[in-house]
Amino acid sequence: MVANWEHVSMTLKLRVSLFAFLFLFVVSLGDDRLLGTRSARASTEEAVETYDIYYNYNELTKRLQSLAQKYPHIANLSTVGQSVEGRQLWVMRITRDPDRKSLGKPKFKYVGNMHGDETVSRQVLVYLVEYLLTKYGEEERITELVNSTDIYIMPSMNPDGFEKSTEGDCSGDHGGRNNAKNKDLNRSFPDQFDKATVDPANIPEVMAVMRWIQEKKFVLSGNLHGGTVVASYPFDDSASHDQEGHYSPSADDGLFRHLALVYSQNHPVMKTGKPHCPDMPEETFKDGITNGAAWYDVPGGMQDYNYIHGNCLEITMELSCCKYPFASELQREWDLNKESLLAYIEQVHIGVRGYVKDAVSGAVPSNVSIVVAGVRHNLTTGEYGDYYRLLLPGTYNITAVAPGVLALLPKNTERSISHPDSSTTSSSGSTQTPVVTSVSPTSHQLANQPQEFRHHNYADMELFLRKYSSEFPSITHLYSIGQSVEKRELYVMVISDNPVTHEHGEPEFKYVANMHGNEVVGRELMLNLIEYLCRNYGTDPEVTELVNNTRIHIMPSMNPDGYEVAEEGDTNGYKGRNNTNNFDLNRNFPDQFANITEPRQPETKAAMKWLKSIPFVLSANLHGGSLVVNYPFDDDKDGNSYYSKSPDDEVFQQVSRAYSQENPLMHQGHPCEDLYPNDYFKDGITNGAQWYSVPGGMQDWNYINTNCFEVTIELSCVKYPLAKDLPKYWDQNRRSLLQFIHQVHTGVKGTVSDMWDGRRIPNATISVEKINHKITTAQTGDYWRLLVPGTYAITASAHGHMKSSFSMFLSYLEVVDFRLTSVRSEGNRHSSSGPRPTQNPSEKEFQSLIKELSVGQGLDELVKNTATESNFRYRPSKEMSAFLRGLTLNFPHITYLHSLGQSVEYRTIWALEISNKPGESEPSKPNIRFVAGIHGNAPVGTELLLEFAAFLCINYGKNPAITKLINETRIFIVPSVNPDGREQAVEKQCKSTQGLTNAHGKDLDTDFFGNASQRLVDPQPETRAMMNFIQSHRFTLSVALDGGALVATYPYDKPVQTVDNEGTLKYLATVYASNHPKMHLGNTECSNNGQSNIPDGVMRAAERQSHLGSMKDFNMDFGHCPEITVYTGCCLFPPAEQLATLWTENKKSLLSMLVEIHKGVRGIVRDKSGKPIVGAIVILNGGVRLFTVEGGYFHALLAPGTHNIEAVAEGYQRQRQKVVVSSFEAATSIIIEFDMDNNIFGLPREFVVASAALVVTACIIWCVCAAKSNRQKDGFHRLRQHRDDYDDEVRLTSMGSKKSLLAHEFQDESESDEETLYANKI
Repeated sequence: MVANWEHVSMTLKLRVSLFAFLFLFVVSLGDDRLLGTRSARASTEEAVETYDIYYNYNELTKRLQSLAQKYPHIANLSTVGQSVEGRQLWVMRITRDPDRKSLGKPKFKYVGNMHGDETVSRQVLVYLVEYLLTKYGEEERITELVNSTDIYIMPSMNPDGFEKSTEGDCSGDHGGRNNAKNKDLNRSFPDQFDKATVDPANIPEVMAVMRWIQEKKFVLSGNLHGGTVVASYPFDDSASHDQEGHYSPSADDGLFRHLALVYSQNHPVMKTGKPHCPDMPEETFKDGITNGAAWYDVPGGMQDYNYIHGNCLEITMELSCCKYPFASELQREWDLNKESLLAYIEQVHIGVRGYVKDAVSGAVPSNVSIVVAGVRHNLTTGEYGDYYRLLLPGTYNITAVAPGVLALLPKNTERSISHPDSSTTSSSGSTQTPVVTSVSPTSHQLANQPQEFRHHNYADMELFLRKYSSEFPSITHLYSIGQSVEKRELYVMVISDNPVTHEHGEPEFKYVANMHGNEVVGRELMLNLIEYLCRNYGTDPEVTELVNNTRIHIMPSMNPDGYEVAEEGDTNGYKGRNNTNNFDLNRNFPDQFANITEPRQPETKAAMKWLKSIPFVLSANLHGGSLVVNYPFDDDKDGNSYYSKSPDDEVFQQVSRAYSQENPLMHQGHPCEDLYPNDYFKDGITNGAQWYSVPGGMQDWNYINTNCFEVTIELSCVKYPLAKDLPKYWDQNRRSLLQFIHQVHTGVKGTVSDMWDGRRIPNATISVEKINHKITTAQTGDYWRLLVPGTYAITASAHGHMKSSFSMFLSYLEVVDFRLTSVRSEGNRHSSSGPRPTQNPSEKEFQSLIKELSVGQGLDELVKNTATESNFRYRPSKEMSAFLRGLTLNFPHITYLHSLGQSVEYRTIWALEISNKPGESEPSKPNIRFVAGIHGNAPVGTELLLEFAAFLCINYGKNPAITKLINETRIFIVPSVNPDGREQAVEKQCKSTQGLTNAHGKDLDTDFFGNASQRLVDPQPETRAMMNFIQSHRFTLSVALDGGALVATYPYDKPVQTVDNEGTLKYLATVYASNHPKMHLGNTECSNNGQSNIPDGVMRAAERQSHLGSMKDFNMDFGHCPEITVYTGCCLFPPAEQLATLWTENKKSLLSMLVEIHKGVRGIVRDKSGKPIVGAIVILNGGVRLFTVEGGYFHALLAPGTHNIEAVAEGYQRQRQKVVVSSFEAATSIIIEFDMDNNIFGLPREFVVASAALVVTACIIWCVCAAKSNRQKDGFHRLRQHRDDYDDEVRLTSMGSKKSLLAHEFQDESESDEETLYANKI
């Protein structure tokens, strides 16, 4: 029987496909005469329903197949998928002519038995199927309902669970609720508030139903359950996920209440609101309905998914107190629910319905948004332009909105809608108000068109831009991203309703033209487009929509110098193509496959900085010389002309066709037959590398290095056409230019925020399964991910948070917001039960400040609000000393000047301390050191640190953030380690080594050694001063400033294979670089250092210039402090006029280090009595070691993530904790509390102590006896043998602490295990 049915089903599917094809050409109105014939075929063979047995899967299958075969004119049985165990998810479609697509009929569905052990719905829906089929043609109400409605009934969504359930199990104690993978199907749908996901392989039933919902575009639905008697409506959960009592209304809350009341008021028990269920006899529901979340929180429910993602309004009906009552109760349950089931189906006809069509061509666009003013929930039209919008009685303004079209609702915009009262139990027919909505392409004939077509030279273009910026200030913003070689501004015009700043949720779009100076059509089209958008804003709906919802950036000319030498009439020449330095700008960007050796041009550098500073989503680079849209990649690793596919090849093809299809000449694919007769581009688009290889192109750099998808559009066969031909280029491209902007609104967009505090998360990563290209969120946590229609699994991840995934079907544009759970919050749930530090209000306030400065625009606002007047110049050593003394005289309460020592020529090496208690030891505060001038020929760092010191002092007490940072930090600034070398250096010498060394000719950055046995000579006085300083203070972080490059480096300088804690060291360098406007771009721009492209502007120091004896390595090995070295610019000693710019570039980064010092992990090590333990070893992730100081305090900087902390102290048991570090929160505070170790070598302490005493006594007796028999000269011989080692130890002790001896890396082989433990270094 099953095999025969499968054959019948396949035949029906083929007929449906054939009919769908024919339907494109023929519209059938149906034949009413068939109704009487078909309805007269009454059943005499069908078994009579007894209403006293449950159907198992096989019986259900046979029953449904039999009904479908008996009533083929109104019934069609199909499956939407399979369960885990391979059972079909049967759906009976009931409507007139069920093999055809239903035009003008709203789609309705019932889904039952989602929980396998809630079985009443399964049987009741079988009875409903039979009732509708048998009463069709007999009862007018049923006949009209079936004729006018496309009804789908799924009796069982969880057939596997049903088979495991037990009849008579009222409370679900015997299993069967979940599917065969033990997943609750009603907790497994994508949820708007909870982004937790379930492996699709474990929920085939859910995935099948999701596809079904997306395909059919149901209007109304009911999800039937059991366990009480009530109708529940959306939303089923809330953002706070309160377990109960939290009313979570949808945008259609009143409508949902009405729908729920229709069901409950037609149910004799439900309408009382008192189900009297034995397990909860006191539970009541007013009028028999409830908001889902107000009842109890259900994340991942199906009804919310229907509403948010499926165009469909669904409620959940609980039909019986007993989940699986005995079959003898089925007749009663059918009688109780029959009227409610029918009345609820009839509600699919309330509200407004209609069609959307093209007013000119009559075509029916799909996925047009139907917008009801005042209701923040839109629906979309179906395949044939039809829509059904359920609404309560009232007057509404309804609009159809689609990209590129103008909704025309001259008389039907405002609709008054009425329908029967919700208590009505019979239907008088369809109560929907029909509306036919026409849409048409925006009428460009009526819109204001550009009036002047001419070629604009630079001066003319500049005046044009200034004119429109002045005339339309509310929607325009004119700015420059930099200058050309000849100092012409690279202007950009922004057009948007909020043009000056990025608006959360609004995508950034750009057009760039005239990159090749002699390809001018794009330049003129951009000026035309600016005029068109400005003059039609507010009057043309399409323009108004684009401007209101998009931030559009237009750069008319990226190569203004080249344009000035190009010549009108140039067909395919090269004059003016390149910039003034004769470099092709579209071969000048860093390339993934080729090494671009040409120097980066100012136009290129300006563009790269611009593209990194704004979260562009989509872009086009406008050229000339052909007619085609060219998409990435532009080259490949072999440099050959082959198709070089990017991970987003389908997206690039889609946006490329969007442009070419609106340009008929381009779309035909034979663009320039007179010039290039052999060129052919299918659909007017081409893969760049397949056409010809272009290494160093801008479009590939956009895609690889930013979030932006860019294509290159060739606009004209002639590069520099005559002015008289310009109007035709506008006519050919105006629709394409607009349609391409519309593409920025396709795919997926949303916001990534923190689950607990709602904070938006910048730089979170958005990845799409099976597409190897990630994007990141903007500063306000918003993102846009272009995608073609299809099914996707999208994941959001961020430092310090658990990642979250979401599966979805995308048709045009979907909004997917992610709320990520902080791993710190999650980790705290599972942390050990040890003591937790208490926080006072000021600590909490400071933690809030750190978070505020770490996210969004916090640091930018601080920089903006703390501007100081500065007069930059280079200060010789004497003037620098006076400046530092001046700070201590003017700000005595927060400064203290330390003299670290003197140079060879007796210049003082100063360290300025800035703190609210300068000169006092405060072990609970982190110490940060800023140091510069180790190379005297690179004095920029010295001047930056002097200005930084003045900046902090001046703003103390004035700016709250600066004041709090100084109060909570001990800041040490060493402006010049090598003052003698500085005196020898010469200004404006970018590469000179004069002044690099000290007065003895020693490069101080090769003079730091911790072990005297490594030295042949004593350290230089400058080196000794810094070594003593480093070892006498417990620094948490050191930042050294140098010159000659634009990069941040992290330890080590010496060549080592592996580096403990490298992730943290690299992270610290990345924090500095990412807050620098140029450094993070990864282009050192320096021709003398051998590197050009450095990812994120960060590298390990040894990879740049490996050497021994560096200050950085000494800090790591003997100061137990990470140090990063920042190279502030290519020129070692630039002109003083550049200092102000360098300060502006580094100010934010320097402040970011003051913020970063308060992150990581901090804590106290103590014993059970609360006594602090000084000198305990704190081990980070099994490698890096540091020591507790006075008060038992420690503080370690760590990269965001989860870390293992161990503490070891003599006589105590080793303690372990796991901590979570966030990139935006203040340091995790912990207390490590030691227990006394009562065992020694696994034996009781008392026994070992007693035994040791006996052994010691015996040894003393033996030694005394042995000494008498030895000659005195033997003792002196041994003393001389170790004299050198003794001298070494004395020398090192004079330089620093004895701990340094224990810590140095060259250990004697006879060391004890404990000494070796201390010897491990950071």
